[in-house]
This record gives sequence, structure tokens and C-alpha cells, in this order.
Amino acid sequence: MKAVTRVRGVALLTAMLITALTGSLAAGLAWDNALDVRRTTVLLFHEQGMQVALGAESWIRNILRDDGIDSQTDHLGELWASELPGLPVDNGSVQGAVTGNIVDLQGRFNVNNLIDQYGQLDQNVLEQFKRLLQILGLDPRFAGLTADWIDLDQNAGFPDGAEDPIYTGFMPPYRTFNRHIVNVSELAALEGMDKASFDLLLPHIAALPDRTQINVNTATPAVLRSLDANLDDSTVESLLAEREAGGFADYVQTFSTLLTNPAMFDQITDSSSYFQLKAVVQIDTVRVTYFSILLRAPGGGPVTTIVRSLGTI
Repeated sequence: MKAVTRVRGVALLTAMLITALTGSLAAGLAWDNALDVRRTTVLLFHEQGMQVALGAESWIRNILRDDGIDSQTDHLGELWASELPGLPVDNGSVQGAVTGNIVDLQGRFNVNNLIDQYGQLDQNVLEQFKRLLQILGLDPRFAGLTADWIDLDQNAGFPDGAEDPIYTGFMPPYRTFNRHIVNVSELAALEGMDKASFDLLLPHIAALPDRTQINVNTATPAVLRSLDANLDDSTVESLLAEREAGGFADYVQTFSTLLTNPAMFDQITDSSSYFQLKAVVQIDTVRVTYFSILLRAPGGGPVTTIVRSLGTI
């Protein structure tokens, strides 16, 4: 009788163990299945978000093209300069929306202008960049460091330059780019550049593939002031008020008495070719932040996307 009881006890324990293992396995399979479903859903929403962002880009290209046909100048009162309204994304029962804005990149200082078409340092542009840094309360030494970062040689500028011998001594070591930069985020690698300084500088700079002029109709107040050492805050406030309605009526006449260096007239214009779109698509819990740089041909020509990026400028 005791043997029978012992056998029944073993059988009961075995049955309980099998039940526990089966339940654990079923729970694991259910969890893995839920993760797979969620992962697939996120991927589908992300892909849909990308398609919505590309659709927004196509829409903006048409707006910029039409604007180039209708107007020979670009200013902050035009349709492209307004915030994109929050547009709903139709995704059945899931809520979604797309928002964004367009920035005129020629309203910023193009750091690639520091080196001219012959590979030489443009002294006038260097001095302007130094003024911009000082206006923002940053170390003007960053101007020389940037010039050395993008010039073609390994000769450190004096007294503010730095080349490979400096950067290879860092931990981890790295080298200067020695060519035009593609993304302004590369300036975060400059000697002494911290995040706070870079964040302060970022809204006022661009890295464009060609030498470009500054559009005075859209330039940031700091960039406007950097055009000449004699420009002060009150003068810039007057300029901002003058251009507010629809840009400067005659920017050449306006700046003819303000710019003491005639060479700076070659650095300004009242129209633009380079724009940046930022589109933010939110579908359920999935968020897609999309950037693209758009190049518009003169005279209302086609608008081409030259750079795309996700999550960063």
C-alpha cells in the first residue's frame, strides 16, 4: 500500500511539474508573440511615418517651386516661411499627425564660405564669423578652428588654428576633415566646443555645398549684425522692423550706408536657393523626425532634395 501511495505521489508531482513547464512555455510563447506583434506594429507605423514625411517633402517642393515662379525675392512673410499646420494622418483607429517648418538656410552663416573656390582662407568671411561668435558670447577662436577643420592643408592657423597634431592627442584620437563639411554637427568635434556652445551657435550656421550669399530678408538678427563691425543692436532692430512686412524694398540702398567694407556687398542677397524642411510625424507612440535640405533652381526651376536625415540635422 505504501508503494502504491509513493507511486501516486511521484505521478502527482510529475503531472504538476509538466503542468508548470507547459504553463511557463505557453506564457513565454505568448510574451514573445506580443513582442513580435508590437515590433511589427512599430515598424509598420515607422514606415508609414516615413512615407508621410516624404509626402510632406513633395508638397513643400511644390510650394518652393511656385514661390520661385511668382517672386524673385524670399522673405519671412511668404507662405513657405509659416509653420506647417498640424495635419491629421488617416490610420484607421490610430491617431496621427504631421507638423513641421521650413528654414531658409541662406539666412544663416555658411561655414563652408570660409574657404574660397581656390582652397584659400577668405579673410573677410573669417572676420564675419569671429563677429558672429562674439555677438553670441562665444569664443571667437572657433572661427580659426573651423577654418582649419575644412581647409585642405595640415598647417595650423596662427594663433587660433588646430590640425591633426592637436586632435590625435585626444582620447579617443581623431583627425581634421580637411574638406567642406556636410553637416554642421561636425563642428561639435572642434577643440574646446562643448554642447552648450554648439547649441547656442546652431540656429545661426549652415553647411552648404556651394559658396552662398546671406539673404538679408531672412537672416537671424545675430547674422545681420555680424555683417559689419559698426552694426549694433539698435540698428539691427531697425532693420528687422523695415523688413518685417515683406522684406527690404531695396536691400542694396539700405545696406549701402551700413557696410563699411565693400567686399561684404558680395556676401548678401535678397533671394535664396537652399532650404531645410523639418517634418515631425506622430503615429500612435511612434515619432519620426525627418530633415531634408532642398535646393531650388533659379527662376522657379525644379526643387531637388540633396540631403535627408532622421532624428538629427
